[in-house]
Amino acid sequence: MGRVGVLLLNLGGPEQLEDVRPFLFNLFADPEIIRLPFSWLQKPLAWLISTLRFQKSQENYMQIGGGSPLRRITEAQAQALEERLAEIGQEARVYIGMRYWHPFTEEAIAAIKRDRIKRLVILPLYPQFSISTSGSSFRVLEEMWKKDPALRQIDYTIVPCWYDSPGYIKAMVDLIVQELEKFSDPDRVHIFFSAHGVPQSYVDEAGDPYQQEIEECTRLIMKTLNRSNDYTLAYQSRVGPVEWLKPYTEDALKELGKKGIEDLLVIPISFVSEHIETLQEIDIEYREVAEEAGIKNFQRVPALNTHPVFIDALAELTVESLKKAPQTFAEVPRPKKNMKMYPQERWEWGMTTAAEVWNGRLAMVGFIALIIELISGHGPLHFVGLL
Repeated sequence: MGRVGVLLLNLGGPEQLEDVRPFLFNLFADPEIIRLPFSWLQKPLAWLISTLRFQKSQENYMQIGGGSPLRRITEAQAQALEERLAEIGQEARVYIGMRYWHPFTEEAIAAIKRDRIKRLVILPLYPQFSISTSGSSFRVLEEMWKKDPALRQIDYTIVPCWYDSPGYIKAMVDLIVQELEKFSDPDRVHIFFSAHGVPQSYVDEAGDPYQQEIEECTRLIMKTLNRSNDYTLAYQSRVGPVEWLKPYTEDALKELGKKGIEDLLVIPISFVSEHIETLQEIDIEYREVAEEAGIKNFQRVPALNTHPVFIDALAELTVESLKKAPQTFAEVPRPKKNMKMYPQERWEWGMTTAAEVWNGRLAMVGFIALIIELISGHGPLHFVGLL
């Protein structure tokens, strides 16, 4: 088999306040995050959004210590996985490839080439597949493999998703049970799953299986938990004016408050590491929403981080992948036959539904940009003397 490597894929996060703006630019420059019909629009729009949002984002990061702990936690997960693999007789080097901040995927691939890895397992740290997470990283890797003959000498297998992995489910249930037992009456606690949202169009237009996998993952956790507690699934972190998966977390919390729910246990269902969405958005913003709604006891299950059962699950996924035949990216199984990952939507000329949708989106972006420029007094139209 030769030298074995495992590539853990994750989002990445700014480690200090000065990283926030370039991190946001990288995020919004990704066509899997914001879909535009013309590639030349991507970076100008990313610049605009990152310029408008970075100060507010910096304030949020200041509330959790001035930066994201995601890199530190992911490095600890990689070390724990490497040690666990060695314990069960599988020597492997574990690498980290972040999509939007250091260590970037490109940095991880450079290290993999230096170490002359011959067999590679590509393992996203996203339990559920989405175009905007695993799909985006797979697209970058596929492009790198096409351009670099040296990479084509590496045999690899990909784990597209693992939301139904028994070890992952067991680790989640272990954490939930630990937190439930801290309540005075565990059976009366309402269990609240909060998943990172995606635009509704990802599911409706692009065939993203994310919502289906989140719902099935939630069902499996509750089945394994085997308790009578009521539960809710909602989606957080929406951005912009478009419709995202519903119910939104803040709206669901308000509804539970109206129903008289007082004890609430929040489970960050799509996150395996503590970062801004758990430490700031859930622990601070949503806690305030819940308390204002009348929910008196708001608690959260911690992210898995280096939970031993979770690390065991990652090790099992790795070993099972190594037993499979090497793949090419073209052979990576799509969760749906009609999955349109690359690209998600194609531009269509003429009086078509797709054209109408894109024309409306483009007009909205242009209108917003014009209003911003009129208010700020800065921008491309001022630069060329039209305003």
